[in-house]
Amino acid sequence: MSASAGTGVFMLSLMSIPFYQNFCLIFSAEAFFFAGCTAVLILTISVRFMLKKKAPVDPLFYVYAVLAFLSVVNLIIGLEQDNIIDGFVTFYLKEAEPHINTAHGHMISYWDGCVHYLMYLLMIAAITWGDSYRAIGLYWVGSFLMGTMVYILGNAVGKYGSQVTPLFVLHMLYITVAVWACFRILSQPSTHDSIQESQRTNLIHRPLDLLFIIYLIPALAFCVFRGLVVLDCPSKWCEDYTQQFEPYLKDPSAYPKVQMLVSMLYSGPYYIITLYGLLVPGCEWVPDLTLVHSGALAQAQFSHIGASLHTRTPFSYRVPADSQLVFLLVNVLYALVPHALCYRCCTQPVFFLKPKGEKKTQ
Repeated sequence: MSASAGTGVFMLSLMSIPFYQNFCLIFSAEAFFFAGCTAVLILTISVRFMLKKKAPVDPLFYVYAVLAFLSVVNLIIGLEQDNIIDGFVTFYLKEAEPHINTAHGHMISYWDGCVHYLMYLLMIAAITWGDSYRAIGLYWVGSFLMGTMVYILGNAVGKYGSQVTPLFVLHMLYITVAVWACFRILSQPSTHDSIQESQRTNLIHRPLDLLFIIYLIPALAFCVFRGLVVLDCPSKWCEDYTQQFEPYLKDPSAYPKVQMLVSMLYSGPYYIITLYGLLVPGCEWVPDLTLVHSGALAQAQFSHIGASLHTRTPFSYRVPADSQLVFLLVNVLYALVPHALCYRCCTQPVFFLKPKGEKKTQ
Protein backbone atom coordinates (compact mmCIF):
# COMPACT_ATOMS: atom_id res chain seq x y z
CA MET A 1 0.00 0.00 0.00
CA SER A 2 1.34 3.48 -0.82
CA ALA A 3 1.88 6.24 1.68
CA SER A 4 -0.93 8.30 0.11
CA ALA A 5 -3.43 6.90 2.61
CA GLY A 6 -1.57 8.22 5.63
CA THR A 7 -0.84 11.54 3.93
CA GLY A 8 -4.51 11.93 3.07
CA VAL A 9 -5.54 11.44 6.69
CA PHE A 10 -2.97 13.98 7.84
CA MET A 11 -4.26 16.58 5.37
CA LEU A 12 -7.86 15.78 6.30
CA SER A 13 -7.13 16.30 10.00
CA LEU A 14 -5.82 19.80 9.29
CA MET A 15 -9.14 20.63 7.61
CA SER A 16 -10.68 20.61 11.09
CA ILE A 17 -9.40 24.16 11.64
CA PRO A 18 -11.71 25.95 9.13
CA PHE A 19 -14.37 23.24 9.46
CA TYR A 20 -14.76 23.57 13.20
CA GLN A 21 -14.67 27.38 13.16
CA ASN A 22 -17.68 27.42 10.81
CA PHE A 23 -19.25 24.54 12.73
CA CYS A 24 -19.33 26.62 15.92
CA LEU A 25 -20.88 29.57 14.11
CA ILE A 26 -23.65 27.60 12.41
CA PHE A 27 -24.93 25.26 15.14
CA SER A 28 -26.49 26.07 18.47
CA ALA A 29 -25.35 24.37 21.67
CA GLU A 30 -28.37 22.05 21.61
CA ALA A 31 -27.48 20.86 18.10
CA PHE A 32 -23.79 20.10 18.83
CA PHE A 33 -24.36 16.42 19.47
CA PHE A 34 -26.28 15.73 16.25
CA ALA A 35 -24.00 17.90 14.14
CA GLY A 36 -20.96 16.23 15.66
CA CYS A 37 -22.25 12.77 14.78
CA THR A 38 -23.00 13.93 11.23
CA ALA A 39 -19.50 15.40 10.91
CA VAL A 40 -17.90 12.14 12.05
CA LEU A 41 -19.98 10.19 9.52
CA ILE A 42 -19.02 12.57 6.70
CA LEU A 43 -15.37 12.31 7.65
CA THR A 44 -15.41 8.53 7.59
CA ILE A 45 -17.08 8.45 4.17
CA SER A 46 -14.65 11.08 2.89
CA VAL A 47 -11.62 9.05 3.96
CA ARG A 48 -13.03 5.96 2.27
CA PHE A 49 -13.82 7.83 -0.96
CA MET A 50 -10.45 9.60 -1.00
CA LEU A 51 -8.49 6.35 -0.71
CA LYS A 52 -10.62 4.39 -3.21
CA LYS A 53 -8.97 1.10 -4.22
CA LYS A 54 -6.00 1.53 -1.90
CA ALA A 55 -8.16 1.79 1.19
CA PRO A 56 -6.74 -0.15 4.18
CA VAL A 57 -8.72 -3.16 5.34
CA ASP A 58 -7.99 -2.54 9.04
CA PRO A 59 -11.11 -0.78 10.44
CA LEU A 60 -8.99 0.96 13.05
CA PHE A 61 -7.48 3.05 10.25
CA TYR A 62 -10.79 4.88 9.90
CA VAL A 63 -11.24 5.18 13.65
CA TYR A 64 -7.82 6.79 14.00
CA ALA A 65 -8.53 9.05 11.01
CA VAL A 66 -11.64 10.47 12.67
CA LEU A 67 -9.95 10.73 16.09
CA ALA A 68 -6.99 12.55 14.52
CA PHE A 69 -9.42 15.11 13.11
CA LEU A 70 -10.97 15.58 16.56
CA SER A 71 -7.52 15.85 18.17
CA VAL A 72 -6.74 18.92 16.10
CA VAL A 73 -10.06 20.35 17.27
CA ASN A 74 -9.01 19.79 20.89
CA LEU A 75 -5.70 21.50 20.25
CA ILE A 76 -7.60 24.52 18.88
CA ILE A 77 -9.74 24.52 22.02
CA GLY A 78 -6.68 24.43 24.30
CA LEU A 79 -4.96 27.25 22.42
CA GLU A 80 -8.03 29.46 22.55
CA GLN A 81 -8.56 28.72 26.24
CA ASP A 82 -5.10 30.14 26.94
CA ASN A 83 -5.70 33.14 24.62
CA ILE A 84 -2.98 32.07 22.18
CA ILE A 85 -5.53 32.20 19.35
CA ASP A 86 -8.92 33.86 19.27
CA GLY A 87 -12.27 33.57 17.52
CA PHE A 88 -12.19 29.87 16.56
CA VAL A 89 -14.28 28.16 19.25
CA THR A 90 -15.43 31.07 21.43
CA PHE A 91 -19.10 30.20 21.07
CA TYR A 92 -18.44 26.56 21.85
CA LEU A 93 -16.51 27.39 25.03
CA LYS A 94 -19.30 29.69 26.25
CA GLU A 95 -22.36 27.65 25.35
CA ALA A 96 -21.64 23.96 24.87
CA GLU A 97 -19.48 22.42 27.61
CA PRO A 98 -18.55 24.50 30.66
CA HIS A 99 -16.39 21.59 31.90
CA ILE A 100 -13.83 22.24 29.18
CA ASN A 101 -13.05 25.68 30.68
CA THR A 102 -11.59 24.15 33.84
CA ALA A 103 -7.85 23.63 34.35
CA HIS A 104 -8.35 19.89 33.87
CA GLY A 105 -10.17 20.59 30.60
CA HIS A 106 -7.17 22.62 29.46
CA MET A 107 -4.79 19.77 30.15
CA ILE A 108 -6.78 17.04 28.40
CA SER A 109 -7.23 19.33 25.38
CA TYR A 110 -3.47 19.74 25.06
CA TRP A 111 -2.79 16.04 25.70
CA ASP A 112 -5.28 14.93 23.08
CA GLY A 113 -4.25 17.63 20.62
CA CYS A 114 -0.53 16.82 20.86
CA VAL A 115 0.24 13.37 22.28
CA HIS A 116 -2.82 11.48 21.03
CA TYR A 117 -2.58 13.20 17.66
CA LEU A 118 1.01 12.03 17.27
CA MET A 119 0.02 8.48 18.21
CA TYR A 120 -2.83 8.48 15.68
CA LEU A 121 -0.47 9.55 12.91
CA LEU A 122 2.08 6.90 13.89
CA MET A 123 -0.54 4.15 13.97
CA ILE A 124 -2.02 5.30 10.66
CA ALA A 125 1.47 5.25 9.13
CA ALA A 126 2.07 1.74 10.53
CA ILE A 127 -1.21 0.49 9.03
CA THR A 128 -0.36 2.14 5.72
CA TRP A 129 3.08 0.51 5.56
CA GLY A 130 1.86 -2.85 6.84
CA ASP A 131 3.82 -2.65 10.11
CA SER A 132 2.70 -3.66 13.59
CA TYR A 133 1.34 -0.93 15.84
CA ARG A 134 0.52 -3.19 18.79
CA ALA A 135 2.80 -1.48 21.32
CA ILE A 136 1.77 2.09 20.61
CA GLY A 137 -1.86 0.97 20.30
CA LEU A 138 -1.87 -0.48 23.82
CA TYR A 139 -0.22 2.68 25.16
CA TRP A 140 -2.94 4.75 23.45
CA VAL A 141 -5.71 2.56 24.88
CA GLY A 142 -4.51 3.18 28.44
CA SER A 143 -4.13 6.91 27.89
CA PHE A 144 -7.43 7.33 26.06
CA LEU A 145 -9.50 5.33 28.54
CA MET A 146 -7.99 7.06 31.56
CA GLY A 147 -8.60 10.54 30.19
CA THR A 148 -12.13 9.82 28.99
CA MET A 149 -13.27 8.02 32.14
CA VAL A 150 -12.04 10.77 34.46
CA TYR A 151 -13.53 13.48 32.27
CA ILE A 152 -16.94 11.81 32.04
CA LEU A 153 -17.20 10.99 35.74
CA GLY A 154 -15.87 14.42 36.72
CA ASN A 155 -18.52 16.05 34.53
CA ALA A 156 -21.25 13.99 36.16
CA VAL A 157 -20.36 14.50 39.84
CA GLY A 158 -18.53 17.86 39.87
CA LYS A 159 -19.89 21.37 40.25
CA TYR A 160 -20.99 21.32 36.59
CA GLY A 161 -22.95 18.11 36.99
CA SER A 162 -26.26 19.89 36.42
CA GLN A 163 -25.03 21.26 33.07
CA VAL A 164 -24.34 17.97 31.29
CA THR A 165 -25.08 18.28 27.56
CA PRO A 166 -25.98 15.65 24.93
CA LEU A 167 -22.26 15.50 24.11
CA PHE A 168 -21.99 13.38 27.26
CA VAL A 169 -23.44 10.51 25.20
CA LEU A 170 -20.77 11.06 22.56
CA HIS A 171 -18.07 10.62 25.21
CA MET A 172 -19.63 7.30 26.17
CA LEU A 173 -19.32 6.30 22.52
CA TYR A 174 -15.61 7.14 22.70
CA ILE A 175 -15.16 4.67 25.56
CA THR A 176 -16.99 1.95 23.63
CA VAL A 177 -14.79 2.52 20.59
CA ALA A 178 -11.63 2.49 22.73
CA VAL A 179 -12.59 -0.83 24.38
CA TRP A 180 -13.33 -2.37 20.98
CA ALA A 181 -9.99 -1.05 19.68
CA CYS A 182 -8.24 -2.59 22.68
CA PHE A 183 -9.55 -6.06 21.80
CA ARG A 184 -8.60 -5.54 18.16
CA ILE A 185 -5.06 -4.56 19.14
CA LEU A 186 -4.66 -7.41 21.64
CA SER A 187 -5.71 -9.89 18.95
CA GLN A 188 -2.66 -8.95 16.90
CA PRO A 189 0.17 -11.48 17.27
CA SER A 190 3.05 -10.63 19.56
CA THR A 191 6.53 -10.52 18.04
CA HIS A 192 8.15 -12.42 20.92
CA ASP A 193 9.04 -16.08 20.62
CA SER A 194 9.09 -18.66 23.38
CA ILE A 195 12.40 -19.35 25.11
CA GLN A 196 14.35 -22.12 26.72
CA GLU A 197 14.05 -22.65 30.47
CA SER A 198 17.81 -22.22 30.85
CA GLN A 199 17.55 -18.58 29.74
CA ARG A 200 15.76 -17.55 32.92
CA THR A 201 17.49 -16.09 35.93
CA ASN A 202 16.33 -15.56 39.49
CA LEU A 203 15.86 -12.19 41.16
CA ILE A 204 19.38 -12.10 42.61
CA HIS A 205 20.79 -11.94 39.09
CA ARG A 206 18.27 -9.28 38.03
CA PRO A 207 19.22 -6.19 40.08
CA LEU A 208 17.17 -3.84 37.88
CA ASP A 209 14.04 -5.89 38.50
CA LEU A 210 14.81 -5.81 42.21
CA LEU A 211 14.87 -2.02 42.08
CA PHE A 212 11.52 -2.00 40.30
CA ILE A 213 10.05 -4.30 42.94
CA ILE A 214 11.31 -1.96 45.65
CA TYR A 215 9.69 0.95 43.79
CA LEU A 216 6.32 -0.76 43.33
CA ILE A 217 5.70 -1.03 47.07
CA PRO A 218 5.84 2.72 47.89
CA ALA A 219 4.07 3.48 44.58
CA LEU A 220 1.20 1.26 45.72
CA ALA A 221 1.12 3.02 49.09
CA PHE A 222 1.17 6.44 47.39
CA CYS A 223 -1.78 5.78 45.08
CA VAL A 224 -3.82 4.31 47.97
CA PHE A 225 -2.87 7.25 50.20
CA ARG A 226 -4.08 9.83 47.68
CA GLY A 227 -7.27 7.83 47.25
CA LEU A 228 -7.85 8.06 50.99
CA VAL A 229 -7.16 11.80 50.89
CA VAL A 230 -9.94 12.48 48.37
CA LEU A 231 -12.26 10.23 50.38
CA ASP A 232 -11.84 12.72 53.27
CA CYS A 233 -9.84 10.45 55.52
CA PRO A 234 -9.62 12.23 58.92
CA SER A 235 -5.98 11.22 59.46
CA LYS A 236 -3.64 14.10 60.28
CA TRP A 237 -1.21 12.85 57.60
CA CYS A 238 -3.92 13.23 54.96
CA GLU A 239 -4.89 16.71 56.13
CA ASP A 240 -1.28 17.90 56.28
CA TYR A 241 -0.50 16.49 52.84
CA THR A 242 -3.52 18.22 51.33
CA GLN A 243 -2.69 21.58 52.87
CA GLN A 244 1.05 21.54 52.22
CA PHE A 245 1.50 19.70 48.91
CA GLU A 246 -1.68 19.00 46.93
CA PRO A 247 -4.63 21.24 47.86
CA TYR A 248 -5.89 20.65 44.32
CA LEU A 249 -7.17 17.27 45.52
CA LYS A 250 -10.02 19.20 47.20
CA ASP A 251 -10.95 21.20 44.10
CA PRO A 252 -14.78 21.30 43.70
CA SER A 253 -14.54 20.45 39.99
CA ALA A 254 -14.25 16.80 41.18
CA TYR A 255 -11.73 15.88 38.48
CA PRO A 256 -8.86 15.36 40.96
CA LYS A 257 -11.09 13.31 43.24
CA VAL A 258 -12.22 11.07 40.39
CA GLN A 259 -8.63 10.88 39.10
CA MET A 260 -7.28 9.65 42.43
CA LEU A 261 -10.10 7.14 42.90
CA VAL A 262 -9.66 5.72 39.40
CA SER A 263 -5.89 5.57 39.97
CA MET A 264 -6.32 3.80 43.29
CA LEU A 265 -8.70 1.22 41.83
CA TYR A 266 -6.63 0.80 38.65
CA SER A 267 -2.99 1.36 39.60
CA GLY A 268 -3.31 -0.34 42.99
CA PRO A 269 -4.15 -3.79 41.59
CA TYR A 270 -1.68 -3.20 38.76
CA TYR A 271 1.23 -2.77 41.19
CA ILE A 272 0.30 -5.96 43.01
CA ILE A 273 0.02 -8.19 39.95
CA THR A 274 3.15 -6.62 38.43
CA LEU A 275 5.03 -7.56 41.60
CA TYR A 276 3.84 -11.11 40.99
CA GLY A 277 4.92 -10.93 37.34
CA LEU A 278 8.43 -9.78 38.29
CA LEU A 279 8.82 -12.61 40.78
CA VAL A 280 7.23 -15.52 38.91
CA PRO A 281 8.57 -16.35 35.41
CA GLY A 282 6.33 -16.98 32.42
CA CYS A 283 3.77 -14.17 32.92
CA GLU A 284 3.45 -13.22 29.26
CA TRP A 285 0.86 -10.56 29.96
CA VAL A 286 3.30 -8.29 31.85
CA PRO A 287 4.71 -6.34 28.84
CA ASP A 288 1.22 -5.60 27.47
CA LEU A 289 -0.05 -4.58 30.90
CA THR A 290 2.86 -2.21 31.48
CA LEU A 291 2.15 -0.54 28.13
CA VAL A 292 -1.50 0.09 28.97
CA HIS A 293 -0.68 1.30 32.47
CA SER A 294 2.12 3.60 31.28
CA GLY A 295 -0.22 5.29 28.83
CA ALA A 296 -2.91 5.73 31.48
CA LEU A 297 -0.49 7.08 34.08
CA ALA A 298 1.17 9.48 31.63
CA GLN A 299 -2.18 11.04 30.76
CA ALA A 300 -3.28 11.13 34.40
CA GLN A 301 -0.11 12.71 35.74
CA PHE A 302 0.12 15.26 32.92
CA SER A 303 -3.45 16.41 33.61
CA HIS A 304 -3.02 16.37 37.38
CA ILE A 305 0.32 18.21 37.46
CA GLY A 306 -0.79 20.79 34.91
CA ALA A 307 -4.15 21.45 36.56
CA SER A 308 -2.55 21.72 40.01
CA LEU A 309 -0.39 24.61 38.78
CA HIS A 310 -2.71 26.20 36.20
CA THR A 311 -4.07 29.71 36.68
CA ARG A 312 -7.62 28.47 35.96
CA THR A 313 -7.45 26.58 39.25
CA PRO A 314 -8.49 28.85 42.16
CA PHE A 315 -5.45 30.13 44.06
CA SER A 316 -6.43 28.35 47.28
CA TYR A 317 -6.31 24.98 45.47
CA ARG A 318 -2.99 25.48 43.69
CA VAL A 319 0.25 23.96 44.93
CA PRO A 320 1.93 26.33 47.42
CA ALA A 321 5.05 27.98 45.99
CA ASP A 322 7.36 26.57 48.66
CA SER A 323 6.13 23.01 47.99
CA GLN A 324 6.24 23.03 44.20
CA LEU A 325 9.68 21.42 43.94
CA VAL A 326 8.70 18.46 46.12
CA PHE A 327 5.34 18.18 44.35
CA LEU A 328 6.95 18.10 40.91
CA LEU A 329 9.70 15.68 41.97
CA VAL A 330 7.28 13.15 43.46
CA ASN A 331 4.69 13.35 40.68
CA VAL A 332 7.16 13.33 37.80
CA LEU A 333 8.99 10.31 39.24
CA TYR A 334 5.63 8.63 39.80
CA ALA A 335 4.98 9.03 36.07
CA LEU A 336 8.46 8.24 34.71
CA VAL A 337 9.47 5.12 36.63
CA PRO A 338 6.56 3.03 35.26
CA HIS A 339 7.75 4.01 31.78
CA ALA A 340 11.22 2.72 32.63
CA LEU A 341 9.64 -0.53 33.82
CA CYS A 342 7.61 -0.72 30.62
CA TYR A 343 10.73 -0.21 28.52
CA ARG A 344 12.52 -2.97 30.41
CA CYS A 345 9.63 -5.42 30.02
CA CYS A 346 9.11 -4.74 26.31
CA THR A 347 12.76 -4.70 25.22
CA GLN A 348 13.95 -7.61 27.40
CA PRO A 349 10.92 -9.89 27.74
CA VAL A 350 12.82 -13.18 28.19
CA PHE A 351 11.80 -13.63 31.82
CA PHE A 352 8.12 -13.21 30.99
CA LEU A 353 7.97 -15.68 28.10
CA LYS A 354 6.96 -19.30 28.55
CA PRO A 355 9.39 -22.09 27.65
CA LYS A 356 8.88 -23.91 24.36
CA GLY A 357 8.05 -27.18 26.03
CA GLU A 358 5.40 -25.58 28.19
CA LYS A 359 3.75 -23.91 25.18
CA LYS A 360 3.62 -27.18 23.26
CA THR A 361 1.99 -28.92 26.21
CA GLN A 362 -0.70 -26.25 26.33
